[in-house]
Amino acid sequence: MPLRPLVLLTTLLHAYIGLRLLPALAGLPLAWPLLGLALLVSAVTMPLPFVGMRSRRRQFADVWKWIGLISMGWFSSLLVLTVVRDAGLLLGWLGASVSGVTLDGARWQLWSAAAVPLMASATSLVGLLNARRTAGVVRIDVPIRDLPSALSGFTIAQLSDIHVGPTIKRGYIQRIVNAVNGLGADMIAITGDLVDGTVAELRDHIAPLQQLKARHGTFVVTGNHEYYAGAHAWIDELRRLGLRVLLNEHVVLQTRNVKGAQTDEEVLESALLVAGVTDYTAGHFDAAHASDPHGALADAPPLVHTRVLLAHQPRSAPEAAEAGYHLQLSGHTHGGQFFPWNLFVPLQQPFTAGLHKLHEMWVYTSRGTGYWGPPKRFGAPSEITLLRLLRA
Repeated sequence: MPLRPLVLLTTLLHAYIGLRLLPALAGLPLAWPLLGLALLVSAVTMPLPFVGMRSRRRQFADVWKWIGLISMGWFSSLLVLTVVRDAGLLLGWLGASVSGVTLDGARWQLWSAAAVPLMASATSLVGLLNARRTAGVVRIDVPIRDLPSALSGFTIAQLSDIHVGPTIKRGYIQRIVNAVNGLGADMIAITGDLVDGTVAELRDHIAPLQQLKARHGTFVVTGNHEYYAGAHAWIDELRRLGLRVLLNEHVVLQTRNVKGAQTDEEVLESALLVAGVTDYTAGHFDAAHASDPHGALADAPPLVHTRVLLAHQPRSAPEAAEAGYHLQLSGHTHGGQFFPWNLFVPLQQPFTAGLHKLHEMWVYTSRGTGYWGPPKRFGAPSEITLLRLLRA
């Protein structure tokens, strides 16, 4: 959105909040000027991330992005709670009118108006702490029918939606890399939205990913944000770091020792096919990158029965299930990141977070390892996922 309409919209919304809360706080002499000042600061600083993007001074830009994004997270909760308060007051008035009960309207107005900024501030502070901590490890067992014994116990460490950019830098990435390396996973999957910026801006911050260690390596698929930031340059950079980027293609991971009396058929039957598709919307940016779960299986050895797909968006799942995959790993949703956005995710995606089954295929949707926009997570903690394949 262009800057001027955005500023106008946020100004009007701040005015709405002020008109709904400030008069009700007149009975608290200190509260209304504090909230008025906070609303003014929020209205002025929210556009700063966009102003910072245009600044040639990187340190200047980063400071303003931090301030603006924190304001954005606080304002988001404040707006939602103000709307909820208004709805509650309306329902209370209607209920009192119908029942004939007399309510102390001024008292409810006062204390509900005081509760809104307190709750918005508390959730924003907790959300900031949740967002900035190193993601915790979530362990998931995935039962797969007729899984070869050689693959039972195979582990995949999944990272998703880190969004290296305005507030997520090298130190944040280094902590994630250290945590993943401590898991000793058989392979690592990064399911898109790794960056929010160009290679020139973020090359140094993304560099710790080359330290990721797993027996079979690290595999990456593109998310929609890679296409916003210049996907082709990022694909080249990630490959330079030693990561395997899968663009509607697959690899076969040999999980058994080929020495001895094992036949080629036995080796293939115990192998794992790992496919990766471009983002669901990639075709809008580059027709050659149109997402294709079926095409990712081209020339796949028929004896490799177990198939895992890396796909950034959960809505790739219907086509993936049709193509015969056993497990799809996705992200994109952030689990909603913070209320009320989790309520809107199901309008676009079939799954918000966690392990679900679609026909004969499992779908795991990560809540994400970083965050996007405001440094805030509330009710949807970030995660490093360790998935273990087991025989059903």
